[in-house]
Amino acid sequence: MFHLTDFLIYCFITAYTPGANNLMSMSNAIRFGFRRSVRFNIGILAGFGIVMSVCTLFSATLYSFLPKIEMVMKILGAVYMLFLAWKVWKSAVEAGEKDGKEVGFLSGMVLQFVNPKIYIYAITAMTLYILPVYHSVAAMTGFTVLLAVIGASGSFIWAMFGSAFCKFFAKHTKAVNLVMALLLVYCAAALFL
Repeated sequence: MFHLTDFLIYCFITAYTPGANNLMSMSNAIRFGFRRSVRFNIGILAGFGIVMSVCTLFSATLYSFLPKIEMVMKILGAVYMLFLAWKVWKSAVEAGEKDGKEVGFLSGMVLQFVNPKIYIYAITAMTLYILPVYHSVAAMTGFTVLLAVIGASGSFIWAMFGSAFCKFFAKHTKAVNLVMALLLVYCAAALFL
C-alpha cells in the first residue's frame, strides 16, 4: 500500500530544509533579485530531473552499492558546500545591487550532480515509498517528475523569500552572508553526523 501522506511529508521536508540549492537560491535572489535568479533555479530543476531519472533507473543497483559510494559522495558534496560557503561569505556584491554576474543555469544544473542531499532524497523516496508498490514505466516516470518538481520547488521558495526581504538583507549584508555561509558549513558537517 502506498502511503501518500508519509511520502509527501518526506518530500516537502527534504525539499524545504536548508541545503546547498536553497541557500544558493536565496543568496542569488538577495544579491540580484528574483528575476535574475530564475535561470539558476531552472538549472536546479533541470539537474534535479536528470538526477531523479538516473536514480529511478538505477535505484535498486545504487541502493545495494550505497555503502561503498556514500563516503565519496559525502566528501565531494561537503567540499563543494564548503566552497559555496566561502563564495557566499566573501561575496563582494552588495545585497540588492543589480550589477554583477549572477550564477546561471549551468551552475544550478551542475550543483545537482555533487549535491548528496538529492541523491539521498531520490534513493530514499524510491526504495521506501515507490518501488515496493509501483513498477510500471508510467508510474516511474510520473514519480520521477513529481520528485524533481517538489525537490526544485524549495529553491524557488527560498529565492522568493530572499527577494522579498532583500532591503532588510541589504542593511545587514555581512551578517546575512556570514549566516548563510555558516549554514552551508553546517550542511557540509551534517553529512558526517
